[in-house]
Amino acid sequence: MIAKLRGTLDSLGDGWAVVDVGGVGYLAYCSASTLAALPARGQEVTLTVETVVREDHIHLYGFAGEQEREWFRLLQTVQSVGARLALAILGALPAPELAACIAAQDRSGLTRAPGVGPKLAARILSELEDKVPALPGAIQAPVAAGGAANADAVAALVNLGYRPTEAHGAVTGAARSLGADAPVEALIRAGLKELAQ
Repeated sequence: MIAKLRGTLDSLGDGWAVVDVGGVGYLAYCSASTLAALPARGQEVTLTVETVVREDHIHLYGFAGEQEREWFRLLQTVQSVGARLALAILGALPAPELAACIAAQDRSGLTRAPGVGPKLAARILSELEDKVPALPGAIQAPVAAGGAANADAVAALVNLGYRPTEAHGAVTGAARSLGADAPVEALIRAGLKELAQ
C-alpha cells in the first residue's frame, strides 16, 4: 500500500495531481483544499496518501496532511459517502470547519458541500457525532466543553444571525480566555468581539 508520495509536482487538474517520483508519475485524486495548498509545477511536493483497492481499479487519494486523510477515512464510514463524495466534502469544508459543523450539529453548513443534501447531512451528523472527539484537533461541542452557559451563548449568537459554526467557534474562544465559569452574558459579549475581528 502506498501511504506517502514525495517527488516533483508534474501536473494537476480539476480534482487530481500527478507526482513524479523517480520518473514514475502517480495520479492522486485530491480535494480542492489540498490542490490549493500545492506548490507550483516542478516544485517538490509531499502528499499523505490513502490507497483504495477495488476489483477493477486502484486509486490513490492525496492529502496535504494526516488530519485530512483521517477525515477522509471517517467520512466513508457514513452510509452513502464514498471516496469521491468524501473528497468533495473536504474540498468545501476544511477539517476544522467540518469538525465545527459536527460539534454544532450545523446541518446547513454541511449542505454547502456538493452532493450533500439535508438527509445526508443529518446522517453525517448523526453517525459522526460520537466519533469526532477521537480525531486529533477536533473541537468539542459547546455543552461538553463548558456546560449550559456555553450552549446558551451559542444559541444567543445564532439568534442574532450568525451561523452555528461561527457562533460555536466564537464562544469556544471566549470560554478559553474567560474561563470555564464565565457567565452567559460575558461569553456573548466576548463572542461578539471575536466575530467582529
